[in-house]
Amino acid sequence: MTKLSVNINKIATLRNARGGDVPNVIEAAKNIEAFGAEGITVHPRPDERHIRYADARELKPILTTEFNIEGKPIQQFIDLVLEVKPAQVTLVPDAEDAITSNAGWDTIKYKDYLREVISEFKNNGIRTSIFVDPDKNIIEGAAKTGTDRIELYTESFAVEYANGNENAAQSYTDCAKLAHTLGLGINAGHDLSLKNIKFFKENVPHLAEVSIGHALISEALYLGLEKTIQQYLNLLK
Repeated sequence: MTKLSVNINKIATLRNARGGDVPNVIEAAKNIEAFGAEGITVHPRPDERHIRYADARELKPILTTEFNIEGKPIQQFIDLVLEVKPAQVTLVPDAEDAITSNAGWDTIKYKDYLREVISEFKNNGIRTSIFVDPDKNIIEGAAKTGTDRIELYTESFAVEYANGNENAAQSYTDCAKLAHTLGLGINAGHDLSLKNIKFFKENVPHLAEVSIGHALISEALYLGLEKTIQQYLNLLK
């Protein structure tokens, strides 16, 4: 079964909007694990507008599932990951002022840079993944960086699927097959939801993990957090 990692950034966004510690990020992560999720994802940004670097430090000792930290590998981020030592680090080429992730790595242009960063993380026993668009040349470039996995950026799939395109997942299918032959594990994330996750899962082979935050937390406002997580788990079987 494809693992579900829940991105809890939006819980931190709500906390930060009011100040104080409600909702509590640590309590939310514990509940998410108790409800069956197989991982927790955070994506700290330099301005700490949602998840704070301190949150990542506080989460590590209390989590019982896989901890995935996403972010652009600036020195502050690298230092955090090496200190916390999550199960997985996902490298994302965000601009510092990006509202949300909006592009994958150019693994050809940044091959040497990625190889250096990935080597350091792997030497510290941390599984690495890099955020990429569904492009075969980019997938081939990813394999040359030494990364363990890729995370397919799924916004274009979500848009095409919502517009009724029956071939919305085709480029992801092709890239997943290629990545698998190159020895890469396959993750996916961004704009996946209860409406499209079943179709994506059924059409993209070798899918190890999906990381879902915005849609899942939004759906939980209507369905409840436990019921929402259970629905995702059922659709991912």
